[in-house]
Amino acid sequence: MAKKDGTLASVLAFEKKLVPSDGRFYGTNWEKRTDKAQETLLPLGEKSVRGTISNRLKAAIQSDPLRLNAEIEKANLQTVDAVSLGLGQDTLKVKFTLKILSGAASPSACNLEGHRRTIEQMGRDYKEKFGFAELARRYAINIANARYLWRNRVGAEALEVRVAAPEIGKTWTFNPYDFELKNFDTATEDVASLASAIEQALGGENAFLLLEIEAFARMGEGQEVYPSEELVLDKGKGRKSKVLYEVDGTAALHSQKIGNALRTIDTWYPTDDAYPYIGPIAIEPYGAVTNRGIAYRSGKNKADFYTLFDRYSLGEPMTEPETAHYVMAVLIRGGVFGSGKD
Repeated sequence: MAKKDGTLASVLAFEKKLVPSDGRFYGTNWEKRTDKAQETLLPLGEKSVRGTISNRLKAAIQSDPLRLNAEIEKANLQTVDAVSLGLGQDTLKVKFTLKILSGAASPSACNLEGHRRTIEQMGRDYKEKFGFAELARRYAINIANARYLWRNRVGAEALEVRVAAPEIGKTWTFNPYDFELKNFDTATEDVASLASAIEQALGGENAFLLLEIEAFARMGEGQEVYPSEELVLDKGKGRKSKVLYEVDGTAALHSQKIGNALRTIDTWYPTDDAYPYIGPIAIEPYGAVTNRGIAYRSGKNKADFYTLFDRYSLGEPMTEPETAHYVMAVLIRGGVFGSGKD
């Protein structure tokens, strides 16, 4: 009905308010991890291997030994990127910065002034009724638990996260193993302090907050580490079958991959027997979990961002904290949300 009344902006965009940099990879030693003289940037390397045919074959080939043997004899030659810690190095250090901005409910582009005003009023109502404390606490815990290390976090003998906020003269140190990845129940004084700083930035009490984040993972001497993998749509013949992300020739994590981990705070999505609770998922308009091929928030259950945002941004009061937090978290994520077909 709102679209027929023409009250939704056809051009509507929000800039992201959590802005991470790329994460650079360093090799160091756990006992000397705070000594910057001991760390080195980790360069990309290449490996050329002769693999075996292991993909699923047609049933006719699988059931015919001669045809199967002929297929197995074919060489599966691959060249891949790889990154490992150096000799004498047993610890991976990932370093990045995170800028946190205010104005989540202030559109960067909106072609309907009336809708802009109601969106901004929605933001003021949210701040007054619920505040940014819950979102800030969840972002702080995701900084502390080193979720952004992804595969590098698995099997690490020890973990540590160091956070500095030079503008406000504060530092924090966390043991990521003190925090669960499946929930946000753990509360510590340091998390509360970091969350308070994030809340003040999101709420506009401070113009911005810049965090310098260092995460250490004791992997084992010379162990392989895992930067982001590039999506290469047309690899062509003779090119590498795995291309890793690099900055100036050294391994790194995409800023998008770090951002995805930081906004993995949605525990409010609908669940049932077909789609059970799996822990926090990333804040997305449709609750998309790509590695499962599932959208937890759809128009069918009316829990998707657009259904909720259209209601709240046109003046319906926010009464449910969980949906209010979710809508505001999507605006913090940023994106293009206009009703126009183009």
